[in-house]
Amino acid sequence: MAHDPDNSHYVRRVVLPSGRAIEVVYFDNQAHTDAPEAPAPLVHDTDDLHRCPDCEQDLVYPTEWEEASDTHWEVYLRCPNCEWTRVGVYDQDMVDRFDEELDRGTEALVRDLRRLTRANMEDEIDRFVDALDANGIQPMDF
Repeated sequence: MAHDPDNSHYVRRVVLPSGRAIEVVYFDNQAHTDAPEAPAPLVHDTDDLHRCPDCEQDLVYPTEWEEASDTHWEVYLRCPNCEWTRVGVYDQDMVDRFDEELDRGTEALVRDLRRLTRANMEDEIDRFVDALDANGIQPMDF
């Protein structure tokens, strides 16, 4: 069997959007410079992952995430305001800043919930006292 010396090949390392790397072996006579470009990971236009690039609201949150490499995370993002979604690979520093922003948002929600719960309880107590004063509650109501 004859060996064709013009049948060259080359190996190209391709990083997928998930962050995983694969090696693709090309068996053709194309020069290495003709090889297709590796797809670039999706990146957010800003360092603020919590800010939606479409509606500019500070409501974006992660729906899923997984480690893409030792230094990057693949994160599925969603904005509940305009239903914008995106999957991207982000470095650890950006994900840490996003996590801190999510913690601040969680703290704000908990504060609002406590304030609302207290206001509702005060309203219920006021209505109960008014009902007692008006003899609107009888022992058989319990």
